[in-house]
Amino acid sequence: MKKQLLKHIAVGLIVIIPFASCNDFLEENNPNEMSTDTFWKTLEDLNSGLIGVYNSFKNGNILAIGAEYNRSDMTWPGWGRPNTNNPYYLQNFNEAAGAPNGKWEALYKGIFRANQVIKASEDLMGTFGNEDQETGALHVLAQARFLRGLFYFYLHNSFNEGKVIIYDFVPKDEADFSKPISAAEEVQNFYLTDLEFAHQNLPPIWNKTKDKGRVTAGAAAAVLGKSYLYDGDYQQAATYFRDVIENPEYGYALTASIGDNFTTRGELNEESILEINYSLNYKSEISVWAEEQVSSTLNFTFSPVGGWRSVYPSSWLIMAYKRDSIDINDPRNQVIGEDGLPRFRKYSLRTSYSIALVDDPDMPYYQKTTAQAARFNNKETAYYRKYTNWDIVENEKDIVPSLRSGVNVRVIRLADVYLMYAESLIQGSGNVEEAMTYINRVRHRSALQLLGPEGSGEFPTANHDGKIYNAQSLMDHLMYVERPLELSVEGNAIRHIDMRRWGITKQRFEELSKRKYNADHFKFVDEKGENKTRWGSVLMEVTEDDNPDFADYVQAAVNYIESAHAYWPLPNSEIVANPELVE
Repeated sequence: MKKQLLKHIAVGLIVIIPFASCNDFLEENNPNEMSTDTFWKTLEDLNSGLIGVYNSFKNGNILAIGAEYNRSDMTWPGWGRPNTNNPYYLQNFNEAAGAPNGKWEALYKGIFRANQVIKASEDLMGTFGNEDQETGALHVLAQARFLRGLFYFYLHNSFNEGKVIIYDFVPKDEADFSKPISAAEEVQNFYLTDLEFAHQNLPPIWNKTKDKGRVTAGAAAAVLGKSYLYDGDYQQAATYFRDVIENPEYGYALTASIGDNFTTRGELNEESILEINYSLNYKSEISVWAEEQVSSTLNFTFSPVGGWRSVYPSSWLIMAYKRDSIDINDPRNQVIGEDGLPRFRKYSLRTSYSIALVDDPDMPYYQKTTAQAARFNNKETAYYRKYTNWDIVENEKDIVPSLRSGVNVRVIRLADVYLMYAESLIQGSGNVEEAMTYINRVRHRSALQLLGPEGSGEFPTANHDGKIYNAQSLMDHLMYVERPLELSVEGNAIRHIDMRRWGITKQRFEELSKRKYNADHFKFVDEKGENKTRWGSVLMEVTEDDNPDFADYVQAAVNYIESAHAYWPLPNSEIVANPELVE
């Protein structure tokens, strides 16, 4: 493991330092000595090294979206309900599981690369004799410290109740990798210091087109706000969220269409705060799965059309999306039916852009009506649209020469910040009215029915639900409706961390395990004019008297133990390799 990591910390410089093989290179030159003593001489060198740190963020193991959401209440992992052997969904994983081992290694790989750039930047700053280059070096340092802080933020919220190993130096030999874990508070203080430095020294925006997608001061503020929210410091969290929302230099705004946040359309838009950039460029000389590829393979995890369809929306989430109430006063919800007469959309815009439902007549899917485009049989009652190319191809395999996608991963977007700010207001000061304002901004963007009395708020002509909310009822809405429906399968384990910090995970699995479902058939006429049926494709929630067919989370409700499953355990690869690893 340590030899592997020693090899990987130099990968960020691969485009600059050619070598015949990893083994030969490591035998002839220590990569860290080469990097610090030979390579780092100019601002261009610093930027080249920084590319390696950004490339670390592209490693799918860092967000581990499939595994992280399978351990929440948001997904069903694979075919053939109600049976599965997925350890994350069943809550029976341990330290040998692939997801925590892969996530740990990927995060530390990024940290080691960031440490190289940080040391080199600090060594070179003050030597350039040019103000522009000194500013450029400071910006490189701030980006590297942001990414190191972000990776430690993820480690702190993912592993061992926040107790992980701190590396604030560049290891020179294998022995340097063997370090004990640090206390959770020490880890938190370490990454907060990095993020504060980034917040103070990163630009609010990058003016050059070639720099678009680099991290900014606004991204640092958003992560800082998340950290304080996760820690229950609502006042401090609100301070950073207000900076993100109100600072005109950042220029953040909700996109006109929520769908612009999920496909290649509208990438790096005004709502995006932190985004991982992918492209359809393909390096044929390396594996499609290689970390150095610039494309993503998430489309194949989620897509049922040319993909593996290995992650589905959970049953309760499908029903919640189907019940997502539209604003009947909003013209965006008025469409023309097949009979030529006006009608309302069957499902909300948020629903149609988030998941594919067999009976959704208003949103095409892979260039066809939804029912024609995908399988929708055997209790496959919905598919995620997120991360797939449903809007630009007829089949994911149409993207040749190999399995890949150019869809950027939006890690943090403004809607998330609005909802976190609303939570900080509810929990910190009980300011229900202002919190509702931000929730309703998110809902209004998708032409959803707004919360509160008719004629109230920023959008008085919109249809409202007529309810009077207090702090508890609005918080319940945030927990069980707004955040899961708006942010499903996004970011770094958002739903799992939300459930854990709210203290609802065990009871949530228990409650959901009691909900019962059947799947009805859907009949339609295909493009050839032939009558077809999608068997068991329309989900219905039923009672015991209706002879239910299946339920979700039955085994998870039994297996989940807070001390064992709230955090990933320290991975077996680290336990075996690190003799200094002690609690």
